[in-house]
Amino acid sequence: MQIVVAGSQGLIGSALVEHLAGQGHQVRRLVRREPRCSREIRWDPGAGELDPAALAGVDAVVNLGGAGLGDHRWNAAYRSTILTSRTGPTALLARRIADLGDEAPTVLLQGSAVGVYGDRGDEVVTESSAPGEGFLVDVVRSWEAATAPAEAAGTRVAHLRTGIVMSRTGGSFGRLLPLLRLGVGGPLGPGQNFWGWITLPDQVRAIEHLLTAEVSGPVNLTAPAPARQRDVIRAVARALHRPAVVSVPRVALRIAIGEFADDILSSQRAVPTVLAATGFRHTHPDLTSAAEWVTRRPDAPR
Repeated sequence: MQIVVAGSQGLIGSALVEHLAGQGHQVRRLVRREPRCSREIRWDPGAGELDPAALAGVDAVVNLGGAGLGDHRWNAAYRSTILTSRTGPTALLARRIADLGDEAPTVLLQGSAVGVYGDRGDEVVTESSAPGEGFLVDVVRSWEAATAPAEAAGTRVAHLRTGIVMSRTGGSFGRLLPLLRLGVGGPLGPGQNFWGWITLPDQVRAIEHLLTAEVSGPVNLTAPAPARQRDVIRAVARALHRPAVVSVPRVALRIAIGEFADDILSSQRAVPTVLAATGFRHTHPDLTSAAEWVTRRPDAPR
C-alpha cells in the first residue's frame, strides 16, 4: 500500500514507519521543513498549507501528530497547544482528503486516546461507552470531530483510541522504566486506577491491521486485559527482579508534573472490543508477556 504518515517523529509514528516499510509498504512522511528525500512531503498545518496532489492516489493516511501531554506544565498557553496541535492538522488533512474526490485515500487512521472516557473507576469501557468529563475528554472529542470532512466525503475513518503504550524508550512508560531498573520505582499514587495498556509492537501491528480491516469510528488500541496501575508496575519490576514498593504520593506527582498527574492517575478500564472483532491477535496479550518484552534488552536473545 501507499501510505502517508503524519506525526512520524513521535514514539508510535517512528516505530510505525519502520514497521510498515519492513512489511513492504511504500511510506511517505509529512514534515514541517524542506524535504530531504522523495519519501518526505512538506506541509505547514499552522498556515493551512498542504498540496492536495501529495495525497492524490494514496491508499491511506495515518495521522498521529500532537503535542506531548507530559512535555510541559499545563498553563493556559500549553492547554491551547495541546488542543490546536491536534485539531488543526487533523482538520487540514480531512479537508484536503475531501477535496480530492475520486483520487482521495480510501482510509484515514486518526490518532485518538482512551482519555475520552474520563475517570471511570472500575467500570469496563468499550467503544460504545459515552465520553467522560474534563479537559482531555473535550480535547479528544474535538480531535475526533475534526475528521468530519473526510468522513462526509466517503473516506473510511477509524479513531485510534490509544492507551498507555509500553515502550522500552520514549513516552511516559519509557520514563518510568529506568527507575524500575534501579529498584526505586513503584505505584503512582494509590495505584488503584486501571490502565488500558498495550505494547509498542502490538500498537503498530494493530494500526497496520486497521489499514485493511473494514471498521470505522472509535477503536480502542489496548491489550485484552486492562490492569490496575500498581499491577502493571509490579509485573515489570518482577520481570526485572527488582522491588516496586516505593510509591509516589499523589501530591508529589502533582507538584512534579502538574495537571498531567490527574491523567496518569485517572482510570480507564478500556477493552478492545472492535479490534478483537476484526480478528486481530495481540503478540503480548497479558502482563507477563508484555513485561518480558519491555524489560528485554534490544540485543538480548529472544
